[in-house]
Amino acid sequence: MDLSRVILGPIVTEKAERLKGSRTYTLKVDNAATKIDIKAALKRFYDVEAEKVRVMRVVSKKRASRRGIMQKRNPYKKVMVTISKQSKTLDIATFKI
Repeated sequence: MDLSRVILGPIVTEKAERLKGSRTYTLKVDNAATKIDIKAALKRFYDVEAEKVRVMRVVSKKRASRRGIMQKRNPYKKVMVTISKQSKTLDIATFKI
């Protein structure tokens, strides 16, 4: 997989902001990305050493309607990355080529 397309962006919620104090960041990633791909992309493009990577799939939210099933939210994959103490903080805006 092309590592430049692994990390799609940050997830900004109250819980994600609270977890940044414990050096845990929540990111939206490509559906085909693995833990190894995510660690490699963080190391290559952001100079961050990931200590722990937890992957979750967020299922689509659907609602029944007269014409069938309406999809209200698309499914995606998110990760919670804990970075090591020696590593600098993760700044998604500084994408290094």
